[in-house]
Amino acid sequence: MFKQIKKKFFYILGYGLLNLLLGILCRTVKINIINYGYLKNILENDKNAVIAFWHGSMLIPWFFFRDKNFVALVSQSKDGELLARLLKKWNYMLVRGSSSKGGKESLEELVNILHQQKSICITPDGPKGPPEKMKAGAVIASKKSGVPLILVGTDYSNYFELKSWDSFKIPKPFSNATLVFSDPITINPDLNYDETSVLISETENLLIKLTQEAKIAE
Repeated sequence: MFKQIKKKFFYILGYGLLNLLLGILCRTVKINIINYGYLKNILENDKNAVIAFWHGSMLIPWFFFRDKNFVALVSQSKDGELLARLLKKWNYMLVRGSSSKGGKESLEELVNILHQQKSICITPDGPKGPPEKMKAGAVIASKKSGVPLILVGTDYSNYFELKSWDSFKIPKPFSNATLVFSDPITINPDLNYDETSVLISETENLLIKLTQEAKIAE
């Protein structure tokens, strides 16, 4: 019993310390934003959006949107639990699920949330990849809710890269981050399956392009 309590204590302590360090790190990073005006206007007019960015470079986008009462889609995995604890500290509401577990239920919940005028953030290639390969969730949520989709390409001037499926990037202290926003994408709710599949592919290509633009801008 004591061993279990001790293990849980250090487990919680480890999460707390990691969250603290990541928060301090992110505050040292200079964030450059490009084409943010469309999303800024949406939010200032009390409207909402579906916001999507790649899993491998998600740290600074999550930090950038903190304290806005956004909703985050986070997987039910152990890695997802780490992210969930961090995002709670950054005042996100959470929906737990992914394409591989709880996907249908979490998508329905996201659509309901969008109808309540709340914005949501999704990493469309998570939680297990392939990297920079867009799954359907962000597009379908936008299509079913009538809420525009906005993509965010991200890159860092200097970073650590983890040996993970997404080559996860952690910006180094006092480095620069560039976030390039797409124009709002309004999706026709009457698109059939094949048309929606084409749009998902086009959206994937656009997010790859925005990521390249972020690299060039560094």
